[in-house]
Amino acid sequence: MLLTWQTFAIVCPLVFLAGFIDSIAGGGGLISLPAYYLAGLNPALAAGTNKLSAGLGTIVSAWRYIRGRRVLWRIGLMAALGAFPGSWLGAQVLQAVPENAVRIMMIAAIPLVALVVLRQRGGMSRRRTPVEWDAPVALAIGLAVGFYDGLVGPGTGTFLILAFTMLLGMEGVMASGTAKIVNLTSNLAALLALMTTGNVLLLLGLPAAFCGMAGNWLGAGLTMKRGTRMIRAVLLVVLALLLAKMVYDVL
Repeated sequence: MLLTWQTFAIVCPLVFLAGFIDSIAGGGGLISLPAYYLAGLNPALAAGTNKLSAGLGTIVSAWRYIRGRRVLWRIGLMAALGAFPGSWLGAQVLQAVPENAVRIMMIAAIPLVALVVLRQRGGMSRRRTPVEWDAPVALAIGLAVGFYDGLVGPGTGTFLILAFTMLLGMEGVMASGTAKIVNLTSNLAALLALMTTGNVLLLLGLPAAFCGMAGNWLGAGLTMKRGTRMIRAVLLVVLALLLAKMVYDVL
């Protein structure tokens, strides 16, 4: 593929914005993946190149959350352990069911999720499971959201944050940081799979990754300063974008 300055002018600013949003509340793929489509990449090449820029960007935001002690490791590692088989299973199911059927189910579910977020006026954190269940619940969250990642994809980080806050009672910033560990494992696993089939455009993905890293760095720092209220607002925006994309894809 011939790369021009217009290609970089389309992709790099949008990947920066995607990294900024993703570091706060997940859902950056809703912006970055269409950016690669706009630049003329086919779906497989766009997916692989997007995983490269997203994965490197997530490393930066994860590192910043780790340094700020905003990662709950016992939850993050258990969820990451569940995300691997969940994502694999989701990818297998994707090949066996009509794609639109999954999207229609998500169209029905997303407004309900947004309603739950809106109802949490005092903050999203509200534990709904006993403390002694943390490990199996985290494993189940990773399995379920990993399944979604393999089956549908966009918004994986968003659903991780929602699950951590609404099931395990995690504070919003801590949930966002912990979600990055799970999301990072998912991104890296997918990247390795796509690289083996030659579906990564390094000449575009690496410059875009630097923009994504800058966006992730800025967003993670802002989140740690502004806290849960900012996460809640961005979550609602991401859910609205995700719903719009699902409706567009079905129609």
